[in-house]
Amino acid sequence: MFKWVKFLDSDYFPAGADSVRKLPKTSTPSRWLPFLFLHLACLSVLFTGVSVAAVVMAVTLCVARMFAITAFYHRYFSHKSYKTSRFAQFIFALAGLTAVQRGPLWWAAHHRHHHQHADDEHDTHSPVQRGFVWAHIGWITADANMPTDYSRIPDLVKYPELVLLNRFDWIVPILLAFAIYGCGEYLHYAEPGWHTSGLQFLSWGFVSTVMVFHVTGAINSLAHQFGTQEFETGDSSKNNFLLGVITLGEGWHNNHHRYPGCVRQGLEWWQIDLTYYILLVMEKLGIIWDLNKIPNTVPAKEVLARSAS
Repeated sequence: MFKWVKFLDSDYFPAGADSVRKLPKTSTPSRWLPFLFLHLACLSVLFTGVSVAAVVMAVTLCVARMFAITAFYHRYFSHKSYKTSRFAQFIFALAGLTAVQRGPLWWAAHHRHHHQHADDEHDTHSPVQRGFVWAHIGWITADANMPTDYSRIPDLVKYPELVLLNRFDWIVPILLAFAIYGCGEYLHYAEPGWHTSGLQFLSWGFVSTVMVFHVTGAINSLAHQFGTQEFETGDSSKNNFLLGVITLGEGWHNNHHRYPGCVRQGLEWWQIDLTYYILLVMEKLGIIWDLNKIPNTVPAKEVLARSAS
């Protein structure tokens, strides 16, 4: 690990990131405060009101940020299921940061750990081991899970710009909040008939952020408890149609645990995977390339072959 990486973490974890990771994986009460604030902030819509523009903004942000999580944080940074340029990689990291789910390196390191220890005693967020609440949100409130384990992401840590974005992950969400507020204020004066305001847009921005968080968390919690298993993966990962739709393709979680490096998670024609479809368009545009599309056959063939053996 580069010395400057440790230096960046030294002010964030004065006792040392390695020491913090060795702490008991138990919830720290103070780390629930940000989540409490975000959820209470959603109630501000009762005072700022609602407008068509604000709801459209919230839904658009929700979909865009969910795509950034599944297409970039998950399928690119965590699994490298396709290739792209260094500049696009930087833009992908910025897009993912808007979802307020910490930095791309932190996210990827934890996810790689999850696949290595899926649903065993070392899994960071297994509902099988520690229940729904822990898998959904509790694991993020443990001090031990806060540092980035750079040893799991040597392919990413070599890019200084990614390390900086990962270390100062709070900057992009703050800039986004100002942009949302500014947009609402601009429309207030430019289109008074739309009945918007900066505070109204900001309120609905909080709603969008909380929605993205819970939809993402549902994969850790619900997709390991409810659904069907097409493959024997040695864990409790499930395929769930509803989650597949609302997470833009992440709900085909058992498929993903069978083929973690595959850019495509909805393997059957009816398994809707909007993220994969958009990535195909990005491939046509030359933004990404070398997509790992294997397997190119439906999972039913493998299931039937295993049953017949």
